[in-house]
Amino acid sequence: MTTLHTRTTVDPYYRDVPDYMVEVYDWAYVNPRKARLLDRKLVVSTLLFGNDRRLMRAYLDLIRPGDKVWQVAHVYGDLVARAAARVGAAGRFTLTDVTPIQVELAAGKLAGLPQARLERADAAMFRPEQPQDLVCSFFLLHEVPEDKKTAIVANMLAQVAPGGRALFVDYHRPRPWQPIGWLLKWVNRRLEPFAEALWTREISGYAAEAGAFEWSKRTVFGGVYQIVVATRRD
Repeated sequence: MTTLHTRTTVDPYYRDVPDYMVEVYDWAYVNPRKARLLDRKLVVSTLLFGNDRRLMRAYLDLIRPGDKVWQVAHVYGDLVARAAARVGAAGRFTLTDVTPIQVELAAGKLAGLPQARLERADAAMFRPEQPQDLVCSFFLLHEVPEDKKTAIVANMLAQVAPGGRALFVDYHRPRPWQPIGWLLKWVNRRLEPFAEALWTREISGYAAEAGAFEWSKRTVFGGVYQIVVATRRD
């Protein structure tokens, strides 16, 4: 048994965390000390090359008062609190995450918002109590292996109510003239081994029941990011 796996059975912050998260993303999402340091709006803005507000608006603009919204993973910064506030007192905002420290960080942001529900859960397995008006993956898919991408997309789509939407905001293949593409290639090789799959495969390609939805996609920042909306047909 390796030191890595021994730690997962002893440290509560590592207990029942998927192996790929510990092996690849310990520095970002599992280690509590590092996660607390990274949970800042400035960090999000830097990592997204100043596109954070534009990408967040693509999500927030889809939320209507009274909506039932499930966000499948925590995001650094103030996005979860803003999304929860958008649904209003008549709505329901559900946030899940698979790692204890991310749940802990989110709890502080959602305190005082009675319409918000927080649960530690795997995005590929969680079942909300009711069909959702909007299900959002904000930069999660690039962080999971291929089989997990398929499972997460399938589960997200399965929870969408008739006429409701699933939103995927994530990385995309940069245009040839976009110099950031070369930097991202270097980052992917060293830190993001699952990210580049989204450069070659459409998110709709992970959906077994893609035909039950109408799909739209737009890219921003020279193709670096994609905003994909899947609307369930009535």
